[in-house]
Amino acid sequence: MELRGTIDESAVLPGLVPPEPDPIETGAIGGGPYEPFSSGALWPDEELAADHSIDLSGDRPARRNNEPDTQVTPSLSSDSATAGSRMNTRAEPTEPVTGRQNPRAAALQGGMLRRDDDPHAPIGLRAGTFNLFPSLEQGVTASTNGTSSPGGRSATFSETTLRLSASSDWSRHALDFNGNLTYEGALSGDAESELKGNAEVALRVDISRSVTGHASIAYLAERESFNSPHAVAGVDKQPLQHEITGTAAIEKSLGPLRLTAGGRIVRETFGPARLDDGTTFPQSDRNSTLALATLRAGYELSPTLVPFVEIEGGRRNYDQKTDSAGYKRSSRRYGARAGVQFDRGEKLRGEISAGWIAEDFDDDRLRRLAGLALAASIQWSPIRGTNVFFDASTNLEDGSGGDSGSLRYLASLRVERQMRANLTGSLEFGGAWRDYEAGGHDLTLHGEASLAWWLNRYAALVTRLRYERQTSSDPSREYDGTSIYVGMKLQR
Repeated sequence: MELRGTIDESAVLPGLVPPEPDPIETGAIGGGPYEPFSSGALWPDEELAADHSIDLSGDRPARRNNEPDTQVTPSLSSDSATAGSRMNTRAEPTEPVTGRQNPRAAALQGGMLRRDDDPHAPIGLRAGTFNLFPSLEQGVTASTNGTSSPGGRSATFSETTLRLSASSDWSRHALDFNGNLTYEGALSGDAESELKGNAEVALRVDISRSVTGHASIAYLAERESFNSPHAVAGVDKQPLQHEITGTAAIEKSLGPLRLTAGGRIVRETFGPARLDDGTTFPQSDRNSTLALATLRAGYELSPTLVPFVEIEGGRRNYDQKTDSAGYKRSSRRYGARAGVQFDRGEKLRGEISAGWIAEDFDDDRLRRLAGLALAASIQWSPIRGTNVFFDASTNLEDGSGGDSGSLRYLASLRVERQMRANLTGSLEFGGAWRDYEAGGHDLTLHGEASLAWWLNRYAALVTRLRYERQTSSDPSREYDGTSIYVGMKLQR
């Protein structure tokens, strides 16, 4: 028996998948009426989201049946300095589609917590939209040179340090705070009770996809070191120094170009030095304000590598037209440097640069202070549980009397290692080279080893051993000292 008739193509038998329309017939290929992005979205990411074949939430994109076994994943650089970089795509093979797909549900923690994460990291406190991380450290230090200065004697003193860091939890922009306050109480020997501290607030504003604003303000208060070039001889206490620093910058991305314009203002004031007989020696002629403007241009060779050039210029004005010796110390400062930024995530990130910096004084009797400017800030994690930090900087230090001042180069290398789940240690090596314009130099080297034994997530026993030595072209500035610290740290 023969059956004749027509097949209704709109009817679909159970278990069968209807065929996709021919892309040529529908105009999807060949310049027909098909428009891939018709959602009216302003940004490419929104246009991709309008096409239901891609899910921007981070899970596997949903595919229609009979689609090729590849997916296109948009990726953007996460660093704010490279915001607005070009979109890169890559094709990744996926398993064939076999019937209904059952995507795996994400963990409630969002994948942020893992079994092997640091078990002694601070939990913090929640305050509105901010996460707070307070800590308190109390201990005792014994030193063979309590003042870290030539002729210093042994001393013992207690140290109490309160630290607080906070960060915002906003969908856009970011506000961070870091501060610490330390009280050193004299117990015996060549030591004086002191209170010192610093604090910094930093704000990042995401103005648009390609424009980011930065602003910060920092405050520092501490007594000037006995080995400073300005140290007053024969005093009981060196002057107390206050420093306020404000910065602002705008970053703009134009294709592969990274442009930054910024400014910095530094205000320094000094209290009087107290002489042995109880009288005071004023230091107000050292009070000054430094204003600098900086321009930087970089080119993104890749999302992880951005070489750059930078120029700066500004002026330092002293409150008093002439100092106590009759010199006009106000000056003009300018410099230029070239370097490279790199960012490979948690593995390696930072920047390094080299250039030239100079300062010309209003008083013709003072010679120009100029020299090589080096700077670096690098974080490297060669293996899990080990972190390496390298920092370097160049500072221009003002002088006194007929001395123009000095260039000071600083560098430090610190290695941190989690030796056991509850035992962490670190080694630090550092140095400072001070080159006087009038001739002569100082070289200061130090080494420090520390251990932290965690009793639980909230408490740890801490110990530090430090050695410091300074050699100089002037033997009267040489000294060395060894100190050991034992204490306990509490954190939340």
